[in-house]
Amino acid sequence: MNKKICFISNLCLLVWFFLDMIGVSIDNGILVTRSYREDGVFFLIFLFLFIGFIFKERLGKYLLSGWLFLWFFTQFLSHWYFTIFGPAQGKMNYFADTIKLIPSSTIYIPDFYHIVLHILILISLINMILYCRISTQSKINQKHI
Repeated sequence: MNKKICFISNLCLLVWFFLDMIGVSIDNGILVTRSYREDGVFFLIFLFLFIGFIFKERLGKYLLSGWLFLWFFTQFLSHWYFTIFGPAQGKMNYFADTIKLIPSSTIYIPDFYHIVLHILILISLINMILYCRISTQSKINQKHI
């Protein structure tokens, strides 16, 4: 795992999350509503930590990894928790006009935008954890040489 792969996965996540800042509609469906008032702070934190990772990798990789973990956990509680444990009528009503990958009228299943967002967060988190582990291990190995 190298820094380039972490950079690419986090950049893809940043671009996808930016859609949440501007809102995107496709045909008659909503991919994501403009939510910079609700999610703008999350976007800025992610952006600053991503920039920190790029320029101050030694500390930035750990801060970004921690943020991605917290973000994924928050997204799980905000979306998948309702899918698994319910009740979800409020969520179903709130996201009624969004593009669905798996439509359901009985249980809440996150919309297409959020499914992709969660996958990208998870990919970035896994890449960052692997990068932290490998870079730490290589430093340990260099000390023993």
